[in-house]
Amino acid sequence: MALNERFHELTLEDVIGDRFGRYSKYIIQDRAIPDARDGLKPVQRRILYAMYREGNTHDKPFRKSAKTVGNVIGNYHPHGDSSVYEAMVRLSQDWKARYPLIEMHGNNGSIDGDPPAAMRYTEARLSPLAIEMLKDIDKQTVDFVPNFDDQDVEPTVLPAKLPNLLVNGATGISAGYATDIPPHNLLEVLDGILMRLDNPDCTVDDLMTVIKGPDFPTGAIIEGIDGIKKAYETGRGKIMIRSKATIEPIRGGKEQIVITEIPYDVNKAQLVKKIDEMRFDKRLEGIADVRDESDRTVGLRIVIELKKDVDGEAILNYLYKNTDLQITYNFNMIAIHNRRPTMMTLPLMLDAYIDHQKDVVTRRTKFDLQKAKDRLHIVEGLIKALSILDDVIQAIRSSKDKKDAKNNLQVKFKFTEQQSEAIVNLQLYRLTNTDITQLQKEHEELQKTTERLSKILSSEKELIKVIKKEIQELRKQFAEPRRSTIQAEIKEIKVSFDVLIPSEDVVVTVTKDGYVKRTSLRSYAASSPEDFAMKESDYLLFENTLNTQDGLLIFTNKGNYIYQPVHELPEIRWKDLGQHISSIVPIEEGEKVIGAVGVENFDDEKLLILTASKLGQVKLSKLNEFQVSRYSKPIKSMNLKNGDEMIYANLVTLGKEIILTSYLSYTVRFNLDEIPVTGIKTGGVKGINLKDGDMLAAVNIIDENSGEDVIVVTHRGAIKRMKISEIEQTGRAKRGLVILKELKKSPHRVFHVSIVKQEDTVLMATNKQVQESIAVEDLALADRYSNGSLKFDVKNDGDLLFVKILHPEKEEHQG
Repeated sequence: MALNERFHELTLEDVIGDRFGRYSKYIIQDRAIPDARDGLKPVQRRILYAMYREGNTHDKPFRKSAKTVGNVIGNYHPHGDSSVYEAMVRLSQDWKARYPLIEMHGNNGSIDGDPPAAMRYTEARLSPLAIEMLKDIDKQTVDFVPNFDDQDVEPTVLPAKLPNLLVNGATGISAGYATDIPPHNLLEVLDGILMRLDNPDCTVDDLMTVIKGPDFPTGAIIEGIDGIKKAYETGRGKIMIRSKATIEPIRGGKEQIVITEIPYDVNKAQLVKKIDEMRFDKRLEGIADVRDESDRTVGLRIVIELKKDVDGEAILNYLYKNTDLQITYNFNMIAIHNRRPTMMTLPLMLDAYIDHQKDVVTRRTKFDLQKAKDRLHIVEGLIKALSILDDVIQAIRSSKDKKDAKNNLQVKFKFTEQQSEAIVNLQLYRLTNTDITQLQKEHEELQKTTERLSKILSSEKELIKVIKKEIQELRKQFAEPRRSTIQAEIKEIKVSFDVLIPSEDVVVTVTKDGYVKRTSLRSYAASSPEDFAMKESDYLLFENTLNTQDGLLIFTNKGNYIYQPVHELPEIRWKDLGQHISSIVPIEEGEKVIGAVGVENFDDEKLLILTASKLGQVKLSKLNEFQVSRYSKPIKSMNLKNGDEMIYANLVTLGKEIILTSYLSYTVRFNLDEIPVTGIKTGGVKGINLKDGDMLAAVNIIDENSGEDVIVVTHRGAIKRMKISEIEQTGRAKRGLVILKELKKSPHRVFHVSIVKQEDTVLMATNKQVQESIAVEDLALADRYSNGSLKFDVKNDGDLLFVKILHPEKEEHQG
């Protein structure tokens, strides 16, 4: 052979692609995904067939599992013994399989996730239902193929009178495909098949009058009929599985939650451990003790003992929401149908089973018919022989040997090869009158049998009758009541924080440099405002009295917000420095806090969050969109363009007016209703049309109670007071009016703008710790073209650090 014929030049992509394609095809078709006809993966089918071949059935004694595993590996499944044993164990676990196909003696694992005993210790045999999977396999009902070493044959599918794919479900992961089919109740599935046989065009709605939904071996409560219907119609759907729990009173005026059924595929030991960790970590204050009282007499029983005067319903709801006491189950009903992975709907599953049964019954009938015809032929020969018995005996006696006798019978009396063989093998006692009568009776019965079997083969109606009769027998023998309860709607769980978090009013503070804390009212009352601990260049951005059951939203210049329940904020004395936000939630380098909002009720439809950016974008979003259950990192609240940053965030309601002021003193005033309400990840709309080099410097909301005057502070340390009416309404996205006089030399630029009342005081501070307080009423009213009066010499006193408006009733910072 020439060298170039032995080697092919191929690219690595082609080789990898081809090999992975072959591997994927193998693991999809022949490993991880079940067949739609018998609901089994190859390893499961081989285990059942090997046990059947060895006579390891339910009516015989148990046999060592290791013997079966060795037999499966040696004859059919050349893989690791552990994978075969694990598959065998799963088929026997009554908390995993709704109808176990294998009975096992010994430790076959537990719902707590304990491993089974080694295969040398356990014993197994087929269950009665598994026999229904294998019945008539010896009657050429299914195709057989050579095994891996061509020494034996194995079935490509089992006859499967049991609709195993639906009743036991399936789970598996292969390349590009995964399957999750939940188990169902056998009685319901058989009724569904009978309905489908009577009416092949019945809809999912019709079928759901008998097949109510999944029926898990662990029971529990299934919520969401819409999800079940969607899954039956499309192959995909979502349901909730909730534990069955009751709240019982116990001595001392206390209550306990008793859980008797848990969701499918949930590890009980881990569930109990998680609930106990919540108690230990004091994340759930109301729990006194958690015990697993399950045993073989009472069954599954988890007891959660509560402290005195704790509402059991609220604790249970919290556990449903935060543990595996309630889980989401996602249908993904993929099976191998016509040698291809197919998304199976309920009608398609039932049709695959019915078509398979039609094929199996037809093949079995052909086998039985041929057998009956063969026997009828022989019986007819024997009857004929007995009617001319003397001549037959004479012919046999005159023959040299058996072969010659057979030839003589065929030539003289026109017997066939099979008939002559039966005659020469006839025992003398068969020549009695009784036997002739029995032969005639057998002949009659065989004729009836052949007629009946021929009728089945020639009529679809008769074939369906046979299938229906066998389903009725199966139904009568193995029907069991449903274990899972189905509820139409998914109940919304409302967690009451009153029970879980002690209600306490605290003072919450956030500083410009990002230090946050909550302080008890006692510590706050025992200190003066000046005692508040912070760094020299820092100042308070937010200070408010909130409840521990409230939430805090902290906004940053990168367009993000940080969600923090107040009860999770660090509790620190008024006189001690707060904790930096970066130690609670990881933030980017250069990300700074620009504002904070305390929220008592996220469900208030009227409340909106207004955000604004340096480049003049403004946005309104519904407050309820800011409530999240996972808050371990900053969440996007405004989509910013390159070079832009967020400068403002606050709570607002519609119907008010907004004033936007730029660095170059351009000001627009318009109604908040002009800003569309959009989702939190959007970029908003243009609020002010900025000149090149300009940026948004201040945002103010005109409230009924906010006052009538505007205070403008410039970066040169000047302040002026003017009437709001000086700023006319211009509408959104306009250039606006100028509110400072433009100077050719050292022009004033906007540092701060606030809306104030007559009785307020303005506190101004520089980075050199120089402060000045000015009463609003002491400032003369000026017009738009004034630059106000200078209060600082920034060269000597330092640049402005912050401006704060002090109200007589409380101190509140707005810029």
